[in-house]
Amino acid sequence: MRLVILGGSGSGKSTQAQRLCSHLEIPQISTGEMLRDAISHVSELGRHAHPYVAKGELVPDEMIIELIRLRLKKPDVSEGWVLEGYPRTAFQAEELDFLLDELGQKLDWAIYLQVPEAVMVSRSLGRSLPDDQPEIVQRRVEIFYDRTVPILEYYDRRRRLLTINGDQPPELVSQNILTLLSVP
Repeated sequence: MRLVILGGSGSGKSTQAQRLCSHLEIPQISTGEMLRDAISHVSELGRHAHPYVAKGELVPDEMIIELIRLRLKKPDVSEGWVLEGYPRTAFQAEELDFLLDELGQKLDWAIYLQVPEAVMVSRSLGRSLPDDQPEIVQRRVEIFYDRTVPILEYYDRRRRLLTINGDQPPELVSQNILTLLSVP
């Protein structure tokens, strides 16, 4: 099973990705984590990505797709994966499809965790990630709305979009996802 989890900042992407990964016994691929890792280990990619992350802007596509390419070539992903934090634009969704074609993999579903804007903001501010300051959170929410609707349309046209109400207890969200995926 190969899945992407879409949703705004604070929509529960990480929580649901972790739950799905442990239920399906497949690895979680988090672009946010890979970026924080690259930045903290001062890799070349990390040095280039840091200024974008510090401002709450999106890291350029070619940097992210390269991170993902390297990750999807590792042997632990042969049974599937859950990609969290990517794609964030329709262009990235298309790039991901090209990359998967190239690697001989196919995306099963894009899962969209739908959450009201106020919930995204309050959940994000309730976390303690270094980049969760009010003005950065607000900027990420704006970017999310600008760029996510086209991604949803992209996956919807390809009949690969599952929309889930993310504004409910995490257990319920997980149960809804598994039911829609028809996973026991």
